[in-house]
Amino acid sequence: MNQPCVLHSPVPTVQAETEVVVIGAGACGLTAALKAHARGRDVLIAERDAQPSGSTSMSAGFIPAAGTRYQAKLGIDDSPDQFISDIQSKSTNQSHPRLAALAAQNSGLAIEWLADHAGIEWILLDEFLYPGHQRHRMHAVKERTGAALHTQLLSASNAQGIPVLTEARATTLWQGENGEIKAVGLTRPNGQEEIIACKSVLLACNGYGGNSNLVSTYIPEMANALYHGHPGNTGDALFWGKELGADIAHLSGYQGHGSLATPQNIPITWVILTEGGIQVNARGERFANELAGYSEAAPLVLSQPGKVAWNIYDARLHEMAQHGFADYRAAVEAGAVKKSDSISGLAQILNLPSEALAKTVSHMVDPAQFDIFGRDFDPNRKLHPPYFGVKVTGALFHTQGGLVINDDASVRLSNGTAAPNLFAAGGAACGVSGPDVAGYLSGNGLLSAIAFGFVAGTNA
Repeated sequence: MNQPCVLHSPVPTVQAETEVVVIGAGACGLTAALKAHARGRDVLIAERDAQPSGSTSMSAGFIPAAGTRYQAKLGIDDSPDQFISDIQSKSTNQSHPRLAALAAQNSGLAIEWLADHAGIEWILLDEFLYPGHQRHRMHAVKERTGAALHTQLLSASNAQGIPVLTEARATTLWQGENGEIKAVGLTRPNGQEEIIACKSVLLACNGYGGNSNLVSTYIPEMANALYHGHPGNTGDALFWGKELGADIAHLSGYQGHGSLATPQNIPITWVILTEGGIQVNARGERFANELAGYSEAAPLVLSQPGKVAWNIYDARLHEMAQHGFADYRAAVEAGAVKKSDSISGLAQILNLPSEALAKTVSHMVDPAQFDIFGRDFDPNRKLHPPYFGVKVTGALFHTQGGLVINDDASVRLSNGTAAPNLFAAGGAACGVSGPDVAGYLSGNGLLSAIAFGFVAGTNA
C-alpha cells in the first residue's frame, strides 16, 4: 500500500471538489464534519475502512467535559480551570499548557453542541471518580460503549447528508506554491487513485499505534506489547506532518492499559481496583499502587513474570462492574472471570500460590501494615467472599503525541507559522497527556477527539 506523501507537482485531473476534506470517520472526524457542515461548509469524509469504526468503537466511550449542564443538574461544581489542574497534575505539569486549556475549555461546549445540534443523548457517570479526576465529569451515551457513541455520531452525519466515502485511504496531499493543500489523493482497494480538490483538510486519522516500526522508535518499552487499538492507526498524519515541516511533540506519550483480560483481549475496568480490588503477580504479591492509574500500569504489568497479572476483588466490585461496563460483561461471558468462595480456592483456580495470596489479601486492611507502594486501604472496603479474579496483561491502546495545533486547530509549523489550510485533531494532534505514559488522564483520548474536533470543525 502506498505510504502517505506530499506532492508539489501540478494537481492532476480531479474527480470531485469540496470545501473540506476530513480524513477519518471516527469520533473526531465525525464531530468536526458535523460542526463544519453546520457552519455551511461542503464536507466530505474519507474513511479507509469499508465500515467506519476506528478507535472510538474500541473505547469505553467516556468523554470528560467540564462545566456542562449535565453536571449542573446533579449539583457538581466543575470548571475548565479545575479540569486543566487535573490534567496537569496527572502529567506532573508536562502537558502542553495551551493545548490542555484548549481541550478543557472546549470540552463542555462540544458536548452540549453535539446534544443540541446532532441529537447525541448524554448521561453523566457519577457512581465513582475516574483515576486523576477530582470531579464527576465523564459523559457517555446511555449504552456506555464507544461503539454506541460512534453509531450515534455516524447516524447524525448521515441524517445531515454528510457523505462518507469508505474504502478510500488518503495517501497523497497535493501542496500549492503558498503551502496550502489543494487536493487529496484517495487510494481505492483496486489501487486506483481518486483526487478530490478542496479548500481545507482536517487530519482525523489518529496516531501511530498500529505501526510497529514507529512504536519501536518512539515507545521502545511497548515494542513487543499487545496493541489493542485500531490497525488503521499507522501514523499517516505524522508522515505528512514531517514532510510539511510541522511542529511535532510528545511522540513518546501514549495510553497503555494494565488490565486487558488474557487471552480474551477484553479490557477489564480499572474501577475494580480503585474501588477496593488489588493486582498481584504470579507470586501472589502486589507490585504497584493500583490507585496510580491504568495507563502507567501497562509497562509495570509487562515487567512481571510471564508479562501477566491477576485482578483480585469481591462480589461488591463484581456487581459494580457488571452494572456499569459492557466490556466487563463480555469478559464474564467469555469465561475470563473466575469465582470462588475462598481465597485458597481462588488461588487454586488461578494457579497462584495460596499462602502468598492469602497473606497479600490480609495485609490490605491491617492498619499496622505499612504499604510499601503508598496505597491507603479503606478498612471499610475489606474484601468479602465470594472472591473473583481475572488474568490480565498490559497493552498499548493508542498514542498521544502528534502534530502541534494552534488555538484554531490549524497545524503549527516548526517555524512558528500556521499551515494555511491544514488542521489536525484527535490522535493526529499532540494530545494533553505529556510525553510519558503516566500522564494519561482517564478519557484523554476521546477528549482530544471531541474537543479538538469541535474546534477544527469550527475553523476548517
